[in-house]
Order: sequence, then C-alpha cells, then structure tokens
Amino acid sequence: MVESKDDIFEKQMKFRIEVKDSKSKARAGEMMTDHGVVKTPVFMPVGTAGSVKAVHIKELKEDTRAQVILGNTYHLYLRPGTDIIKNAGGLHRFNGWDRTILTDSGGYQVYSLAHTRKLTEAGVVFNSHIDGSKHTFTPEIVIDIQRAIGADIVMAFDECTPYPCEYDYAKKSLQITHKWLGQCVKQMKKTRPLYGYSQALFPIVQGSIYKDLREESAKAIAAYDAEGNAIGGLSVGEPAKKMYEMTELVCDILPENKPRYLMGVGTPVNILESIALGIDMFDCVMPTRNARHGLLYTQEGIINIKNEKWKKDFSSLDLSGTSFVDSHYSKAYLRHLIQTHEVLGGMIASLHNLAFYIRLVGEAREKIIDGTFLDWKNTIVKQLACRL
Repeated sequence: MVESKDDIFEKQMKFRIEVKDSKSKARAGEMMTDHGVVKTPVFMPVGTAGSVKAVHIKELKEDTRAQVILGNTYHLYLRPGTDIIKNAGGLHRFNGWDRTILTDSGGYQVYSLAHTRKLTEAGVVFNSHIDGSKHTFTPEIVIDIQRAIGADIVMAFDECTPYPCEYDYAKKSLQITHKWLGQCVKQMKKTRPLYGYSQALFPIVQGSIYKDLREESAKAIAAYDAEGNAIGGLSVGEPAKKMYEMTELVCDILPENKPRYLMGVGTPVNILESIALGIDMFDCVMPTRNARHGLLYTQEGIINIKNEKWKKDFSSLDLSGTSFVDSHYSKAYLRHLIQTHEVLGGMIASLHNLAFYIRLVGEAREKIIDGTFLDWKNTIVKQLACRL
C-alpha cells in the first residue's frame, strides 16, 4: 500500500503548466527547485562524473544557457567518492554549478555493465570498471549516495531492460523495479537532505516495449504522486516508432500536473516528437559524445565535419543563428582541429551541439506558447534528419 504522499515527499519542488498546445500534447511549463526556476520543455546536458565533458561551467551558463545538468550516482560514487563530495558540501559546491542538478541512480549502469554484475531482488553486486573492486548497490544505498551528492532531483533505483527483451524477463524486471521503488521511498522518508535544500524523488516507469507492462508500471508509479516521473528503458535500440508508442501510452497515464522526464533521449528529431507526446525533460550524451567525433547538429541537418567537403569551407559554423556559440569559427578550422585531435576541436563542437540542442528545445517552448508548435515541428524534423 502506498503511504500518504505528505509522509513520503518533502514537496518543495513545484511544477506548473503555463500553456498546452491545442493540436498536440505538448506543454510549456515551469519547474521550481531550490536552485531556481527551470523553463520546460528542457534539455539537460549530461555531466556523468560531475562535469559536462570539454565544457566549462561558465560556458554552460552563458553560451549554452543550460538550466539543469546531470550527474551519475555510479560514477560519482566510484570517483571521487561520496566522502569527498560530502566534505565539499555537495556536488553544487564541488563543481561550482549553482543551478538545478539531477542524478541518475545508476540503474542504467546495471544494464550497461551486465557482464560484470550480479542482479538479485536485494540489489546489484558489481565490479568497478576502474579497478575491478567489488561493490553493492541496494535501493537504500543508492538513496544515501544521492543524498550525499546533493542533487535537487534524485532518481529511484531501477533496472533498465535491454532490447530485445523477452516478455517474461521484462515482467520480472518490472516487479524488481517496483519493489526497489518502495524501498527508495522508505529511505527518502527515513533520511533528510544534507545541505539545507530539498531533494525530489522521481520514480521510473519500465516495461520494455510491452504495452501491458508499461501500463501497469505507469499506473503503479502514478499512485505515488511523486513530484515528477521518469520514463526509462527506451532509446536502447528499439525502433523509434516503438519508443514513441510507449512514450505516448505512458504520458496518457502519468499525472498531467507533474513533469515527465524521458531518460536518455535522444536525437533532435526524437526530442521534438516526444515533446509533442507530452514530455517535459530530456537528457542525452549524444550532443557531446558525437561532437568529439566531429558530428555536428544544425537546423539544416547533420554535418560530419571530418568529410573532405568541409576542408575549404570557411563559412561560419553557425549556419542559421541557432547556436549561442561565437560564430567566428569556420567549418574548415573546426575540421582541422578534429582531424588533428586538438582538444579545442572537441570543446568547440561540444559547445556548439549543446547550444543547438538547448536552443532548439527553447524554440519548441516558444512555439507552444504562441500556438504554432505542431506545424513548426512537422516542418523542421524533415530538415533536422538530413545529412549535409
């Protein structure tokens, strides 16, 4: 039986919907944490180990205009360790980010490190990818780690199922995820924030690509009346059509007045299509990871800057004013940096991609507010998928 919501959650985070799109399920809103107001829809850069790779905090704030960044429980637990972060006064003070932080509980690592872990109903025993040492994550331990990290939004411990995934495995996994959620809730109730500001727990909907499991999970998660809800286990190799189908199904069940977070998604097209289905929050390593390999996202389409065609192209990297990045860098210069493995190349490309993602989602918000979102989305997704 789910306990009274007032007994479970601190209820400091607030969310309000400002405008609903009349032609889709998109909405524009505001999420208020103790570290500021977050305008939604929002794209959140991934800072796995406490930093967004190759990007300074000042650049994140001023050039990309990020509102939220992510940290990862698994990675931060291993390095630098919770004692270091606690001694620093939490991750905000450790890395200098004074806006909202969200932490992933490590459930994705349970999925991605399958060859080095043992999963039971009690939790996960795994070997560190750094030195092979053995560690244990239980729902209680994961909540304690996230208390120590000090994120504004913490995620419940879950198992992210692979794709493809047999129905019986997905069902058993879902039962474990729901059991772990109950334990996470109890541990949140037993413990308090460490740094003088509140922390919100987001449960995670699982169920692979099976409609009945997704429906069961969404209803179970909705019953907790948490401050926000996440959808996990998608963008792990399933067809995009299936991802959208599961997303829409879950969004129709989750409470309308709470933010919905689609974890680990995705391409610019994925994000815009998911906004149309009612998603408010996104994260993905794609803009920074692909940037380091020379893949750039623009409003006209995708550029592989390593291609020979850009070698003598001295035009601005910023094709259509959709990035906040200083546009004096040319495509030819960036190609040179990437080809010669200069660190600056990855920095410029990462900054460009993050700024583009955040600007694109911000533009989607503007279109929702002025009532033109769906037509705009249907037009721009055709451009975004093009290879230039």
